[in-house]
Amino acid sequence: MLRRLHPDQPDSFAFTPANRAWAEAQMTKYPPGRQASAIIPLLWRAQEQEGWLSRPAIEHVADMLGMAHIRALEVATFYFMFQLAPVGSVAHVQICGTTSCLICGAEDLIGVCKDRIAAAPFTLSTDGRFSWEEVECLGACSNAPMAQIGKDYYEDLTADRLAWILDELAAGRVPAPGPQNGRFASEPKGGPTSLTGQGGRKMAHNASVALATTIGDTVKRIDGTEVPLLTPWRRAGAAAEEVKTEGG
Repeated sequence: MLRRLHPDQPDSFAFTPANRAWAEAQMTKYPPGRQASAIIPLLWRAQEQEGWLSRPAIEHVADMLGMAHIRALEVATFYFMFQLAPVGSVAHVQICGTTSCLICGAEDLIGVCKDRIAAAPFTLSTDGRFSWEEVECLGACSNAPMAQIGKDYYEDLTADRLAWILDELAAGRVPAPGPQNGRFASEPKGGPTSLTGQGGRKMAHNASVALATTIGDTVKRIDGTEVPLLTPWRRAGAAAEEVKTEGG
């Protein structure tokens, strides 16, 4: 599929100071002259900051990495995870339309998106707060049909449940992700038939949902303040140099 940059582009792009520090730290993972290897994480960080990848953002990342602009454009236009047009300011909804989800009702979910967001994918809602697209398999086939919204999976969906989720997001709330029909994870709908214990304690949510509810707003885009900037590879490198020095 031919993917083109959006016709309306901002004048410029710059990382926030925190995201700039993160990007520069990622570049240190690679030996001198190999910084271009960081192209995908830096493009992703730029997209998280703005919601989509503009030409100025792509070229800014290329300049940071010492790459020709065309090389960065090749990466951004090749991978479908990069959005080349503006997305909803609140959420971009990705509906899985591959076999398991399609059999289990993905078309109904797409119908909700058409009715509630926009008739065509990659189109902003009238208020600019939502957008949607159909994507290939997201790997949650046991919990079909499902959608990815922000950083989380919403599984075992019905049309009514997806409509409710959109209402909650529009109201400024973030519904708990994961199975939406009462399942803990991906056990049979009638309940697990093996491995029925949870190590002596009953957990309210599976690990992914528990993490998401702890974070809170998992549709919020990354601005660099979510987690501490960690660079364990720098510490490992320093330790190795120290050992080398001590050993002569």
